[in-house]
Amino acid sequence: MSDSYDVVVIGGGPAGYPCAIRAAQLGLSVACIDNWLNRDGGHAFGGTCLNAGCIPSKALLESSELYHRAQHEFATHGINISKASLDLAAMQKRKNDISGQLTGGIRTLFKANGVEGLPGTGSLAGKGKVRYEPMEGEARELSAKHIVIATGSKPVELKKIAPFDGDRVVDSWGALDFESVPKRLGVIGAGVIGVELGSVWSRLGAEVTILEAMPDFLPMVDQAVSKDSLRQFGKQGMDIKLGAKVTGAKVMKSKVSLSYELKGEEQSLDVDKLIVAVGRAPNTDNLGAEEAGVERDDRGFVVVDENYRSSAEGVYAVGDVIGGQMLAHKAIEEGVVLAEQLAGHKGVAVNYNAVPCVIYTSPEIAWVGMSEKQATEAGFEVKTGQAPFAANGRAKALEMTAGMVRVISDVKTDRILGVHMSGPYVSELLAEAVLALEYGATTEDVALTMHSHPTLSETLHEAVLSVDGLAIHAVNKKRGK
Repeated sequence: MSDSYDVVVIGGGPAGYPCAIRAAQLGLSVACIDNWLNRDGGHAFGGTCLNAGCIPSKALLESSELYHRAQHEFATHGINISKASLDLAAMQKRKNDISGQLTGGIRTLFKANGVEGLPGTGSLAGKGKVRYEPMEGEARELSAKHIVIATGSKPVELKKIAPFDGDRVVDSWGALDFESVPKRLGVIGAGVIGVELGSVWSRLGAEVTILEAMPDFLPMVDQAVSKDSLRQFGKQGMDIKLGAKVTGAKVMKSKVSLSYELKGEEQSLDVDKLIVAVGRAPNTDNLGAEEAGVERDDRGFVVVDENYRSSAEGVYAVGDVIGGQMLAHKAIEEGVVLAEQLAGHKGVAVNYNAVPCVIYTSPEIAWVGMSEKQATEAGFEVKTGQAPFAANGRAKALEMTAGMVRVISDVKTDRILGVHMSGPYVSELLAEAVLALEYGATTEDVALTMHSHPTLSETLHEAVLSVDGLAIHAVNKKRGK
């Protein structure tokens, strides 16, 4: 075991482990320090995403959707089930097994690429120095030409209103570990995490109420798509109250009593469990950042330049810890790009105008680029088109016709500025839209691209055609109005 490396990465999540792997592939000596502990006390690489976020939540979302479909949809397909029963323990075991398989895979990848994975805690200890405190054994000092901070983020806690207690009031990780389905579930925050978690437990039978302080639902999504999605969630039984500011949460023996303001009136809500999903904060405490001269902003995020360099020489940062969109794939790309820069590659960069975003509800919501409102506010003269999944043959065969695709393009150049959609498997359809933005494709480029039939992708094609009034299987809007 060496004490000297070309690169030491602090953090083994979606930003850290890809950075370490790519740097090693490029011939650099690399160590990756990570201190994640799972519920059983065992260490695992992968950070929040693989252990307590992206992966386990999607496993539960898939299971809960199948359970809901078995109850409410299978009969339409001619599949009759007398009574679908829920085995939540088996569902949770499957979720945990999937996470375990993927986190174990990181160790295999480290070994295959020559990365030294170091379970424990890392902190800055001066120029080119990292203090490594292993989970077992004595602390030691590592030296490195380059130090990468990739310590990720943690759920924001409402300490004065609804502090976490790990039982009645939980964060996003705790919300994935319920041992029984709560009869009444409250969620503070109608963002990506809040809506996804509310959707899971709603489909499993909970009465879900989501309290969102902002007046608009998913303001980053095109208004037509977010409005339609809100209507769909309401039909499913989720009660999403917009403009509801929570003022207090009293934990009692068998419930949590919430108070909130809505339209100038004080209201109350009793729930069995409460999920607080109001955002995430950077993990920069106890990192030695201040002593090492690493500048942080007023929210604790590490300040970096366009090449991810911090204010301290030889120290870099990527992923959630630098802010921006807190997405695993954005963190992965930043980690890989930084590794290539450290190896001397020139001109590599992340295109932040083409970052895909997905909410894994049913119907799914996905988008890339600007909404119509954002494009207009940015000074573009826009033209738009949209097509519903209700007119799509594959969607009908799937019995999943809710949702739509909207395309926003520039009138002057015909370039696509954004694609926003909701509907079946739009998380997969989004890749085509991301590629279009990455290549600077025009509306005509995609319109002239043949899409196989019958597929869900035809709805994207129809939306693109609709931009210029050329849709075949969707009604074109009247021009000049």
